Amino acid sequence: MLITGATLADGRVRDVRIGDDGRIDAVAEGLGADAGERVLEARGRHLLPGAVDVHVHFREPGGSHKETWTSGSESAAAGGVTTVVDQPNTSPPTVDGAAFDEKADLAAPSLVDYGINGGVTPDWDPESLFDRPLFALGEVFLADSTGDMGIDADLFAEALDAAAARDVPVTVHAEDATLFDESALDGDLGGVGTAATADAWSAYRTADAEVAAVERALAAAADRDAQVHVAHTSTPEAVDAVSEAREGGAEGSDGDGADAGGAAPRVTCEVTPHHLYLSRERSRSLGTFGRMNPPLRSEERREALFARLAEGAVDVVATDHAPHTVEEKRQGLVDAPSGVPGVETLYPLLLESARKGELSLERVRDVVAANPAEIFGLDRKGRVEEGRDADLVLVDTADPREIEAAALHSACSWTPFEGLRGVFPEVTLVRGEVVYERDPATGAASFGEPVGRNVRES
Repeated sequence: MLITGATLADGRVRDVRIGDDGRIDAVAEGLGADAGERVLEARGRHLLPGAVDVHVHFREPGGSHKETWTSGSESAAAGGVTTVVDQPNTSPPTVDGAAFDEKADLAAPSLVDYGINGGVTPDWDPESLFDRPLFALGEVFLADSTGDMGIDADLFAEALDAAAARDVPVTVHAEDATLFDESALDGDLGGVGTAATADAWSAYRTADAEVAAVERALAAAADRDAQVHVAHTSTPEAVDAVSEAREGGAEGSDGDGADAGGAAPRVTCEVTPHHLYLSRERSRSLGTFGRMNPPLRSEERREALFARLAEGAVDVVATDHAPHTVEEKRQGLVDAPSGVPGVETLYPLLLESARKGELSLERVRDVVAANPAEIFGLDRKGRVEEGRDADLVLVDTADPREIEAAALHSACSWTPFEGLRGVFPEVTLVRGEVVYERDPATGAASFGEPVGRNVRES
């Protein structure tokens, strides 16, 4: 394939040739089409690297009524996500080699590339787990969430030691349950969808609980020289803690997520779109549909978190795509499961912020593609460059659309971002193969054949 006249994130207009091996052969001006080569005219549109979403829950095995690898990867492809990383809190949890193999078999139909993380519980089997091609260890839960995989400090230290010895990154869900405010769940919380319900969960899983757990996790990682990635930081204070730890532990940082020698940083963090675009004040009508861990924060904290993203303190934006059915989310606050879908709206929301001038397009590219690829050692992902995999997304940044659950592809059939605007892809490619194409006349989606494989084997 030859893509002509595309505008890259940095504003350069280039042609991009994709070879038979699914990699980018050339990025240059004035490339002519070879005989039999498909030509995709991209004039007036942006060509971006496919997003690397390092935090999804595609729910198989054990939760296929919420999501499957087929529906989840269709949703990812339609949103411009070309690599996903699945977390271990499935049923059974991915805590040994046999569970890893079961999940890998289920992931085979994926339309996008994928990695599989290994989990940690008192029953984990690190020897068989590390014998598999793990993407990372984690989400390691320092407090219970979906799947009840919360562990104590001693087991966390054991997991850090095991991962550091094998140079495997560790992704941490950092909340300190001893700092949760049980009184917030007392009394009449109101019905589903009320402001009282929305505020109660945020008051229960306090901001202080996140900050304290992040600080302790960073200290434990520093003692062992472990590579730690803090998942879904919901407070500016937690982002600041990561920044301070990185600055203190990596002299010579160039400010772009790598040290002066080009190595990935040892301490990084991600934020989610729901913590960037939703808050207690802005989303009280969500009620139990807005319950997630960590919870939504105040509008003041949301604004500060977005400012950290814009100024460069945030390394990665990942979705924590965690679908549940409408029926499950309609239960009372204590019984409703935590989590919201988001893999299909990651790029669209950030691209809309770029369109409005709130973020640069290069910043969006970095936090969804270039940085996660660099942090997790995916040398062929994350950039539109010669030799990289042709994981590409074509978008018209002048064509925002309203986000509607009915137009999305997750099996859960709802979105917390209903009514917001986003810039959605026209075409998504994984290693040169079209996995999603939106009909410009009707807006209807079409999907290619499954091409996914474990990215560690790429």
